[in-house]
Amino acid sequence: MSEQSVAAQGKLLVVDDDQDMLNLLSTWLGSSGYSVSTALCGTDALAQIEISKPDLVITDLFMDEMNGMDLLTRIHGKNPLIPVIMLSGQAQIPDAVKATHLGTAAFLTKPIEKVELLAQVSRHARIRSEVDAEKTFGQSLIHRSSVMSELLEQGEMLAAGDITVFIHGETGTGKEVLAKAIHDASPRTLERFIGVNCGAIPEQLLESELFGHEKGAFTGANTSHDGLFKAADGGTLFLDEIGDMPLGLQVKLLRVLQDFEIRPVGSTASLPVNVRIISATHNDLDELVERGEFREDLYYRLNVVPLSMPSLRERREDIAPLLEHFLEKHALRTKTNVRRFGADASEYLVSAPWPGNVRQLANAVEFCATLSKSGVISLEMAQKALRDEPGQIQTLKQAKQDFERKYLISVLRVTSGNVSHST
Repeated sequence: MSEQSVAAQGKLLVVDDDQDMLNLLSTWLGSSGYSVSTALCGTDALAQIEISKPDLVITDLFMDEMNGMDLLTRIHGKNPLIPVIMLSGQAQIPDAVKATHLGTAAFLTKPIEKVELLAQVSRHARIRSEVDAEKTFGQSLIHRSSVMSELLEQGEMLAAGDITVFIHGETGTGKEVLAKAIHDASPRTLERFIGVNCGAIPEQLLESELFGHEKGAFTGANTSHDGLFKAADGGTLFLDEIGDMPLGLQVKLLRVLQDFEIRPVGSTASLPVNVRIISATHNDLDELVERGEFREDLYYRLNVVPLSMPSLRERREDIAPLLEHFLEKHALRTKTNVRRFGADASEYLVSAPWPGNVRQLANAVEFCATLSKSGVISLEMAQKALRDEPGQIQTLKQAKQDFERKYLISVLRVTSGNVSHST
């Protein structure tokens, strides 16, 4: 096999403190067209990753100097998008579950089957130079900006595994839409995606809502209740506004994320759960941790891979296609003709501050499309939708004309009316 075809398959790093195992895996992978480097310990592996930038890492779980879990954490601390396949001949089921939620792409037991290993490597190795021109991930997130394209690329890569994801962004930016896109592109897509707003439910009810309760556990508990963790078993649980979760519940959530077991209110028995956690908040969790309002250990457990959802102000090039998208949705739902915004109305909306982000924009479009009497939505109607007085926010054309007028006045003052003196 030529050097070019080997490079085309991808670069792999294999880590194991057993030289015989390194030799065996290197032979299998090398003969399948991969460029393979090896390391006998975690420290050596981290150094090689900095230099060779592998597309995928394969590591043993139990090693003397640094075990596979620690290596996985260190790797994803630098680059959470590198797939890691974990191997072990001694692991128990809890080890496999923990490794999976920490972000392993796959967990294989020794003795390794060659066919299974190559199948997992083929599935998870990503050649960084490849560009998929027909991406379908996150189609509901309308965009044309580079910042959103980069975010969706990261989300698609994360969808392949089970790694815990944390999404930060302002209210109304679409954090739940991104979380759902990750679920839909993941191996859990056939199971349920369940979202819960942790700040909208009182603490006493939230515990029961999350973990379930036994019949008679408290006044009004006339029947047993499974809870959202159990309802999402096999799927994804989206914990929105996690920063608003009461401290008492944070302790219990941390225990679940450590053991992947829940204990319903009023029960003495724990139940295993297999749920992927995606959390989100508009709050600054670092600041909440400093103030003692959010547990630091839970923060690190949730914040394995952080994604930042940009505000609409940071992606203004997406506003025009979003306006068209919501106008088309309105027309489809109401069975009316598609309206459009006039040029000055479009300019005005593109330059608006949008504190409520995409949610506010969707509401504004709904307002305009419902109340506009003509097929072209006017500037005045757009201003009404944002509760602005006419002229409060200038269009680009208005701002340019205003600048030119003020500039000419200042020139006339400086030159005492003789414009030729200004040249």
